[in-house]
Amino acid sequence: MRLSKKLIGVTLASTLAVGSLGLTSLDREEAEAKKDPKVKNVIVLVKDGVSSTTTTLSRWYKGEDLAMDQMASGGVRTYSAESAVTDSAPAGTAMATGNKTNDKFVGVLPEKIASPGVDEDLADDPYRPVTNVLEGAKLNGKATGLISTSEIQHATPAAFSSHAEHRQQYDNIAEQQVYQNIDVVLGGGKDSLENGNREDGENLLDVIGDKGYDFVENREDLLDSKSKKIWGSFAPAALAYDMDREVTQPEEPTLADMTKKSIQTLSKDKDGFFLFVEGSKPDWAAHANDPVGMISDTLSFDDAVKEALDFAKKDKHTMVIAVSDHGNSGISIGNENTDSSYPSTPVSAYVDPLKEAKMTLEGAMSQLNQDGSNRLEVAELYGITNPTNEEKAAITDSENLEGTLVDLLAQRANLGFTTGGHTGEDLFLYSYGPGKPSGMIENTDIAHSVADAMGFKLDKLSKNMFIEAEEAFGKWGEVSIDSSDAANPVLVVDKGRKKAEFPVNKNIVIVNDREYELDSVTVQSGGKFYVSKDAVKLVKKAK
Repeated sequence: MRLSKKLIGVTLASTLAVGSLGLTSLDREEAEAKKDPKVKNVIVLVKDGVSSTTTTLSRWYKGEDLAMDQMASGGVRTYSAESAVTDSAPAGTAMATGNKTNDKFVGVLPEKIASPGVDEDLADDPYRPVTNVLEGAKLNGKATGLISTSEIQHATPAAFSSHAEHRQQYDNIAEQQVYQNIDVVLGGGKDSLENGNREDGENLLDVIGDKGYDFVENREDLLDSKSKKIWGSFAPAALAYDMDREVTQPEEPTLADMTKKSIQTLSKDKDGFFLFVEGSKPDWAAHANDPVGMISDTLSFDDAVKEALDFAKKDKHTMVIAVSDHGNSGISIGNENTDSSYPSTPVSAYVDPLKEAKMTLEGAMSQLNQDGSNRLEVAELYGITNPTNEEKAAITDSENLEGTLVDLLAQRANLGFTTGGHTGEDLFLYSYGPGKPSGMIENTDIAHSVADAMGFKLDKLSKNMFIEAEEAFGKWGEVSIDSSDAANPVLVVDKGRKKAEFPVNKNIVIVNDREYELDSVTVQSGGKFYVSKDAVKLVKKAK
């Protein structure tokens, strides 16, 4: 069912905003853009694990409208191919490729279908790679960018840039990302680039350098970079929460910094650009039932949305989509404390206790002495100020201090949590610009809307980009896999005196010792190798 524009304006305005959403002003701007509706650029922003209640609580905490509020345009159904409650890998794959898939799968088709309404034919070719919108944009000559506050190899950014049987295959994901030739890559995950941490022994930092990237590791160097190709690796794993950054990692850029710099860099391409941005850590905070961390990085994400929206308003040829991939924690504004008092319980009763916190749970715990002697000081950093005798006893005697702190703060702030895992509710859709999706949509519709805006069809590209090697070469030459180095398998095709070698996860083929660059990476998935149609043509023509 698609919501009418009038219904969206009434329903979402009343639900989302502290005050007026300013939809009239935004409508005027979009009407102006529609005079020449060609989409040149697309920016997709994902707030990982942010339930609608988290967004509401973040708005109350901020005390004014969010940038996202201006873009409220519908809702998104988030279920996976097998479950009402999705993980980030299948959710990211749906939004990036237009295909529902299974738990932990990244950029590949499912092996089982259990959710009503999902095409059962998807499971006929399990583990087959499918093209994502970043790859499609690159093939269409656009500049591309990828941003995350987690490891850049984490599930959602991985789904927009790679193909893997399991989201934890960081070695494969990182290698594909490097060989995808993405123009701007910013986030964490440096550990997965260094050869000492990789089973294949490859130092991807050297490859990044050889490919001409300006490799930066702090905010100052990022903002000073004049390069058209930037790889920013700001942490061994994930970046700090926004609220903690000033104390724990002051040299890291904010998500808004990374978004603004990426737009400035990518927009120099005359053919336009595609940019993916993830605010990763609200999900991590939600798993810990930490409302401070959830709010911290939801507001940080909203700052990044503002950067994208400000650019789109001026550019008038940019589509912006912001969405959450799934809910998490079952957070509620109101708990057993407010069973009978909710009609008269003011906003301050929920928000003021949270504002006592100076750091997120992760940040506060980072200040804990090894002997645990400063537990009360850590609790105060997390907002448990002037503790009662009962609270003091709970803190000093706790065998799980993190759990105790979040429980105490939730009681003070009258918040409820039903789980430490994901949840399956529909979530709000935020979109702006020509070609934007609206109404009640599937998460897979996001990918198709993006592809349509940039002028390609994902299904068609998948058929050209990922052909199973036996299907591609079996009638032409002898196909084998060289697994002498188990961490670096190679697809080998022999035809008379011609020998072609396709190293896994790379965009190269070596024909009779001569190296050629390909339009896409070679993927091994489900025990099979997949190559592109252009790669097949190149090998057959090479001398």
